[in-house]
Amino acid sequence: MKYQAIKGVKDILPKDIGKWHFLEKTAKELFETFCYYEIRVPVFEKTTVFSRSIGEDTDIVEKEMYTFKDKGDESITLRPEGTASIARAFVEHQMYNPASVVKLYYSGPMFRYERPQSGRFRQFYQIGVEAFGSEDPSIDAEVIFILMELLRRVGIPSLELNLNNIGCTACRPIYRDKLQKYFNSRLNALCKNCNQRNVKNPLRILDCKNKGCIEIVNNAPTIDQFRCEKCKVNFDQVQNLLNKLDTPFKINLRLVRGLDYYSRTAFEVLASGLGAQNAVAGGGRYDGLVKEFGGPQTPAVGFAMGVERIISLVEHQGKFTFKPNVFIVSLGDIAKEAAFQLLNKLRMDAIPSDWSSNQGSLKSQMRKADRSGADFTLIIGENELKNEKLILRNMQTSQQEEIPLKNIVESVKSRIKS
Repeated sequence: MKYQAIKGVKDILPKDIGKWHFLEKTAKELFETFCYYEIRVPVFEKTTVFSRSIGEDTDIVEKEMYTFKDKGDESITLRPEGTASIARAFVEHQMYNPASVVKLYYSGPMFRYERPQSGRFRQFYQIGVEAFGSEDPSIDAEVIFILMELLRRVGIPSLELNLNNIGCTACRPIYRDKLQKYFNSRLNALCKNCNQRNVKNPLRILDCKNKGCIEIVNNAPTIDQFRCEKCKVNFDQVQNLLNKLDTPFKINLRLVRGLDYYSRTAFEVLASGLGAQNAVAGGGRYDGLVKEFGGPQTPAVGFAMGVERIISLVEHQGKFTFKPNVFIVSLGDIAKEAAFQLLNKLRMDAIPSDWSSNQGSLKSQMRKADRSGADFTLIIGENELKNEKLILRNMQTSQQEEIPLKNIVESVKSRIKS
């Protein structure tokens, strides 16, 4: 029987992994420059961690979570996103003691059962940051700036940052009631899902992609008409700080994000070249989530980015393909033994090196050297060993030279660096 990967998941092959390493390395360096520290949490949690925080009536909880009973009859869910797990860990380990700003970053697989399509998978990867303990708008601006700087460093073109303030516990309920009344008179024109959303959380109708619903949403009341004074001031401060950091943005009054725990600042980054599903990252403030998990009232803000979507926009595939610096070609048993020893010396000196262990003809080994993408090929035969001089071939220029066997590692290293 020939096995294949489950629908909606994919293998990340060696030819593609270079882009992943590049993105992960760039993210790590940037996050740690801003003093964010890595946290790793389990890939599964008790189901209530997600249903309580994300929202019982969200599409993620109702339709997309991978939930099952374990052998102890406990309801377990593969994590559909990272923030809830990070907040749970923050409370469980009392990271709020002593009181300070706690800045974290994470990466890893997430799981959602949804229809696979371009850039969307059932197992997908996210990179994100979370900052706990400050309600100052400067931390909102910092988190947003880090996201945009990361996307800039990996070379993603044509980005659009959408920004909104979706209110707080004081003013959003008023907006919610106004929206509900507006949609109540238009239920016949809304899709079935939005009819249900209007009962439970009418703000989520603003995020619907149904064409008919979008037309109705375009004339719906907007949050700026209902923000309290604190939210207005906060939003002005976030915008001012982003301007000071030379980070352009677009105000999008329809932006609400898809999860219930968001409050005040909400943002999303769109990229060209991805079709209708063009969001590559997003996030916002979630000041009530830590308290919801049994911790003290703790303001927090963060973002998550979809790795697969970012990877699909990174250009110059060849730039990120791993290749050895040196490929060794050997001719004859004695030369093969010497090649094996030299290969290990090069590797122990941190020079990526490979060879053809089953030898073959000179021509066939040179073809393998060429396919490997190596910068140089070392040719070792019995005559070369007797003369104590090996042949080094530059695979880019095709130029060859003899180099002494003595101190050969240093000689090779000097040519690689030049």
